[in-house]
Amino acid sequence: MAAANNDDDVERQQLHPEPQAAEAEKPRPTVQRGGLHPIFYILAWIFFSNLTILFNKWMIDGRGFKYPVILTCWHLIFATVATQILARTTHLLDGRKNIKMTGRVYLRAIVPIGLLYSASLVCSNMVYLYLSVAFIQMLKAAAPVAVLLTAWAWGVEEPSLKRFLNILFIVAGVGLASLGEINFSMAGFLFQVGGIVFEAMRLIMIQVLLSGEDMKMDPLVSLYYYAPVCAVMNVIVAIGSEANRFDLGDVGRAGAGLLVLNAMVAFMLNVSSVFLIGKTSGLVMTLTGILKNILLVIISVMIWKTNITPIQFVGYAIATAGLAYYSLGWEQTVAISVGVWVYAKSLWERVAGSYSPLHQNEAGGQEGAGRLPAAVKRALIMGLVVVTVVVLVAGFLYGSGGPSTGPISKEVEEIGQGA
Repeated sequence: MAAANNDDDVERQQLHPEPQAAEAEKPRPTVQRGGLHPIFYILAWIFFSNLTILFNKWMIDGRGFKYPVILTCWHLIFATVATQILARTTHLLDGRKNIKMTGRVYLRAIVPIGLLYSASLVCSNMVYLYLSVAFIQMLKAAAPVAVLLTAWAWGVEEPSLKRFLNILFIVAGVGLASLGEINFSMAGFLFQVGGIVFEAMRLIMIQVLLSGEDMKMDPLVSLYYYAPVCAVMNVIVAIGSEANRFDLGDVGRAGAGLLVLNAMVAFMLNVSSVFLIGKTSGLVMTLTGILKNILLVIISVMIWKTNITPIQFVGYAIATAGLAYYSLGWEQTVAISVGVWVYAKSLWERVAGSYSPLHQNEAGGQEGAGRLPAAVKRALIMGLVVVTVVVLVAGFLYGSGGPSTGPISKEVEEIGQGA
């Protein structure tokens, strides 16, 4: 489960973006000679990010391994060993050589940030015992609110009325989604809020304590330093919370092989995050993060037949719109909207047979200003393809004889027993 929150490192600019960074940023090359296309890294990150969350939920609520803290410990121990091996056998962790890490820096920065990261993981993973994946993702839309308020409290950013109204819009959407939740659990809600707050504090502490150019880390290097601290912290928490009721037989019932596979999938999320950051632009990463969250809600609803009320749908739509505006800003949002409209219009004209070379030449000057970057176009197209395939496959698998609608824990248990 350590990796369940590591995709936040990829989405950090979505949660706490630099002002006007999206407008000023120049897209990176979309194709590198002799390498894979960036769309491969986008799809890999979406796949491993969503699979990690769904896999964790299934292991805890479906396979009966109801020890989220112990499972987190296992993930962190696996990550500690894996990063040590990769550091000695590959170049994936060469970035650590640029980090000026001393004992003083480790104790004053890595340890407190690691403790916050551990607390965030424990809270965020405990919530799987109480809430559906879809509702959890809806609540996570409020993450920018916690980050911004924490930044104001620490003096990292100056309070802004515009930003405040923006986060109120997001809070209103999340509030509607919560009011519409049928299987609402106050314990699960508080655990999720705790996870969001601890994660916000972690991100701000990284900005305050590790802001120098010689201290910037990618997700894999961060895991290299944080995983041992988090593992020790989680072992202490596990001893005080879950060790007295832990049954070794649950490991056999859950499946030792599945536990190993679960940790491998979680670790692969960190690897895919590194490549995503290196191969795409910040704009593409922001759009990919929003698409990933929406896709996860859709998939979880189809798998577990989670009831989504109209109020929840409206609330999540409002929160997502507010998140997109918060991440991109008005000018970038308008530019992307115009680009999508122009691209969709030209695609429709081609399909309808009315798009001629003469028309293309005449309209080229006007359309050029509203065109999307090639990587964004491909991300939108592939996202649409993925959603379509998921809808068709889910409809085929669960259209008849699927699990009946009911409490989320019962639905997952039925799927787990049938696996």
